[in-house]
Amino acid sequence: MHPQIDALFDEAENRYLKPEELAVLSQYVESLPARLDAYCSLRDREITIMQQAADRLVAELPGESTETLERSIKNALLVLRHCATAMLMNDEAFLKDRLQPMAQMIQAYDSQRIDSALFRLLNQSLSQHLAPQQVKFLLPMLAIAQSDLHLSGEAPLTAAALF
Repeated sequence: MHPQIDALFDEAENRYLKPEELAVLSQYVESLPARLDAYCSLRDREITIMQQAADRLVAELPGESTETLERSIKNALLVLRHCATAMLMNDEAFLKDRLQPMAQMIQAYDSQRIDSALFRLLNQSLSQHLAPQQVKFLLPMLAIAQSDLHLSGEAPLTAAALF
């Protein structure tokens, strides 16, 4: 659950929530159906989205070994799933916690160039297979992932770049 919402319920243990606290809760609850819709769409189209990005990656980097490309694709798939869950919960801390070991792996395998290209292609694929509103919810988590994984060699991820 969103850490701010979690903290609200902890605070409410001894008193009623204040209006500004209720506003935070209300905003989260109101956005939940759209977040859930985005999550379900991504879950249902994950294979198509990743396959398109993977096919383009192989075409862009024909000299890379299959093993190296497969590792990056598997990692990107895991990052995408973490981003989707973090988006659903609206919890950046959840995502950052999951990304830390992945950043170390990317550094150890020195795959930043491949992973940067893959994320660029993944972002393109997402914009083609998800509705703009769905991408809008996912975009902040993808930007965090790109930043935390040090994949900023590409242009920064923005909404304008996706549409």
